[in-house]
Amino acid sequence: MRFGKKERQQRILQELQVHPHVRVATLAERFDVATETIRRDLDALSNEGLIKREFGGASARPMGHQPDLAERQSTAVAGFERIGMLAADMVRAGDVVMIDAGSTVAQIAPFLAARRGTLPRTFLTNCYAVVHGMGDLPDHDDVLMCPGQFDRRENAVYGSETVEYLRRFHANIAFIGASGVSRQGFSDVNRRAVAVKRAMMERSDEIWLMVDHTKFDQRYLENVAPLESLSGIITDRLPVPEIASQLERAGIKLLAWQDPIAKTA
Repeated sequence: MRFGKKERQQRILQELQVHPHVRVATLAERFDVATETIRRDLDALSNEGLIKREFGGASARPMGHQPDLAERQSTAVAGFERIGMLAADMVRAGDVVMIDAGSTVAQIAPFLAARRGTLPRTFLTNCYAVVHGMGDLPDHDDVLMCPGQFDRRENAVYGSETVEYLRRFHANIAFIGASGVSRQGFSDVNRRAVAVKRAMMERSDEIWLMVDHTKFDQRYLENVAPLESLSGIITDRLPVPEIASQLERAGIKLLAWQDPIAKTA
């Protein structure tokens, strides 16, 4: 059976969850494509920080490691800022909004600044990239930056102070990120970040996960929460049918840029 490029790359990632190393020749035979096609697939996945390219093949990225924020932003999938646009459309005038740290979640900031409602909005975040991205907010909007220990790799703060501060508030909606999404839930490589995500989830009426399509069917160091705890997932591209079906069975709303409903929302 022949697969398209994106589905083939997803299946390569799935293969690396079972086998720590894959070879170009083996993958070319399995997918019935030229070895040069597989090399391009592996190069693309490596550029996105999803695998480690090696001579003759590739190996899986360690579950406890990811590049820093700046590197993830520089290698982000094309058009992932559209995830931020879709998320910003969900914020209403007068809302209190919690915003997590991360390269994908930070994309919401400039779109929030561009939407100028008549009622003040309040934003709480632990991410300096989000604060900087919202530099042109209307004067009547408030931005509250969490206290905590600064992590220069993530340009964000974490720790008990951050969690305790968030628990003082109640929000209409929270936007959080993750390193991976699987049947077991959504997970992250940064254990300190997990505590902040959970605090935001505890204090918000709606919880939306912002991830690009490469995060689907991926598992990392610490599970944040089961899928059922989410209101929905905002992404740039619908996942392959089998993953989409899993999300549907879990009752998860899926908002994707390529979804006609999303485009007309």
